[in-house]
Amino acid sequence: MCEMKKRIENALFEARPYIEYFNDVKRKVEELEKQAINIEEFRLLLGREIENAKEPFKTDLKIFLQKFEGI
Repeated sequence: MCEMKKRIENALFEARPYIEYFNDVKRKVEELEKQAINIEEFRLLLGREIENAKEPFKTDLKIFLQKFEGI
């Protein structure tokens, strides 16, 4: 399994208790993972998604990002 996929799965697991719309976040993260060719591009795409998201989904994405960065 590639490093990015492992980090995403771990971050989703860690963030799950704190995320209100987990299935939506998981779906969006998986969509971004398919578009990104590396971790840096994934971070960039996720950052853009966070900028454009509405609350409370925006906060859920930020929580995921915190867990992703912490791994």
